[in-house]
Amino acid sequence: MNFLSWFPFFLSQKWVTEAATLDVLEAIKGRRSVRNFRDKEVSKSKLEKIIECGTLAPSAGNLQPWEFVVVRDSQRKRALAAAALHQNFVAEGSVVIVVLANESRSARIYGRRGAELYSIQDTAAAIQNMLLAAHGMGLGACWVGAFDEDAVAEVVGARNHVRPVGIIAIGYPRYIPEPTSRRKVTEVIHEEMY
Repeated sequence: MNFLSWFPFFLSQKWVTEAATLDVLEAIKGRRSVRNFRDKEVSKSKLEKIIECGTLAPSAGNLQPWEFVVVRDSQRKRALAAAALHQNFVAEGSVVIVVLANESRSARIYGRRGAELYSIQDTAAAIQNMLLAAHGMGLGACWVGAFDEDAVAEVVGARNHVRPVGIIAIGYPRYIPEPTSRRKVTEVIHEEMY
């Protein structure tokens, strides 16, 4: 069965919206880190679709080591912003998702490498999926990696081999930032050897 024969079925599924059918290359090129949000709530259904897209990311051994803490409480969002080295825009998002890596889940099969590397790679893939999904739904989002890990863990109650690896502030953007400069593809491709 080729892609075109099952594509109508794919589009008929409940979780796929018109906005979610945005061409993937356009989504990748159009996504920006948004740090300025309007005062408008993101619906529970949109949030669940974003997280579902995160769960569709690849993971080592299909172990899916991710956990997602959804934060809407303004006091808790301010605490997360403070833990994120006072990046106050975090608290301005309609919703903040703290992405946790369950290191012990990845370690069950892959040992230390699973705990220290695969769980991080897997959650990073989930975060990118969620950023693209949010963009495809007309939302803005910013992936924050600069934070005090212990402070974030305390704010969301993460313990026992569950490590905060990312904070995602999500909301309706006040404006879309201009694209940032990127290294040329010819600068980053190395044939056969570095």
